[in-house]
Amino acid sequence: MMDKDYLDKVFVELEKGMKLSKCRKCGCMQGALDELEAFFEEKAENYREFLEEIKNYQRNMHSREYNCLGCEYCYPAVAVNHFNYFLDDKELNSHENDSCSDNRNKSWPFVPGEYYSFCEGSGCPVAVSTLSDVELAEKLALRKPAELCIVGKTETENIGVEKVVKNIITNPTIRFLLLAGKESRGHQSGRHLYCLWKNGVDENMKIKIGDYKSSRLSNLTLQEVEAFRRQVEVVDMTGCEQEEEILSKIHKISQDAGKTCCCETECAENIPYKAEDIPVINAVKSSNVELDEAGYFVIFTEPESKRIFVEHYSYENELLNTVEGNDAKSIYHTVIRKGWLTHLSHAAYLGEELAKAELSNELGFKYVQEGA
Repeated sequence: MMDKDYLDKVFVELEKGMKLSKCRKCGCMQGALDELEAFFEEKAENYREFLEEIKNYQRNMHSREYNCLGCEYCYPAVAVNHFNYFLDDKELNSHENDSCSDNRNKSWPFVPGEYYSFCEGSGCPVAVSTLSDVELAEKLALRKPAELCIVGKTETENIGVEKVVKNIITNPTIRFLLLAGKESRGHQSGRHLYCLWKNGVDENMKIKIGDYKSSRLSNLTLQEVEAFRRQVEVVDMTGCEQEEEILSKIHKISQDAGKTCCCETECAENIPYKAEDIPVINAVKSSNVELDEAGYFVIFTEPESKRIFVEHYSYENELLNTVEGNDAKSIYHTVIRKGWLTHLSHAAYLGEELAKAELSNELGFKYVQEGA
């Protein structure tokens, strides 16, 4: 179990951030809270007090207005870095060696994300990270040069970097990683990727990046990092947003690509872990519906005013409460704060229906509530 003193450092940073309106509207804070909540819920018996604190922060978040402001000091990022740094080794993901022949049959990209992938064999040796520039990734994907294997954004210096590494080392076709687009000022994912390739990591799995405070790569092993460094050359065009210039570079570097890995011995060095080590659970719809003891909800909309109304009833059909608002998030946060939900399945149902109601007001179709 993690030492309480270490966790206090995490919550000091979160508390500072939650006092700022900009943090309560930011995707960085929301992402940090979601990550911590998932961990504490899994370990509920040991971390109950911390889980309650995270849930309290979640209730005080505002509607997200931006993914990241690129702040010079990012409180949620520092909090997550503290959390990852002090996480016990037994809590970390581990992977074992394996040959590429077992991995090439798996679906790819190995790690899902907001990517565009076109891998069709050895003729596409280039992966492109557009860093924080989502639109540039879309533009390059539409152009779809023959040499391009995968393109997408990389906004964070920890999880984002880890996903890039895993997707590259599970596809020996990729020989180059090209960095382009706008750098994320608060996270500097491009600088982290380049320094990871150039310098590697220290004994704490932190990227050797000079005077910059690096985060711990908690979901990578040293073998995976070294496989990444051997497999690709990182080409740094950070800041470049010109499609033609980037496409020209993709074509040029692909001409220098060596013969694609094909022998098991060489591939085994590039792919040092089993795909099976990361579990994927298929979603299954439940046929059993448990009634929420706190009551049920009736939802309807008023298209003219763009309002959404939620009536809370007891099972004796007594109207207990009514909530109204313009957006789904503020309504379901209000319902949660009031304690009118006791089952997670009911909360999920309410969120889904409120999202549909909000969308109906925006697009002009008639909202009809479905049964729970």
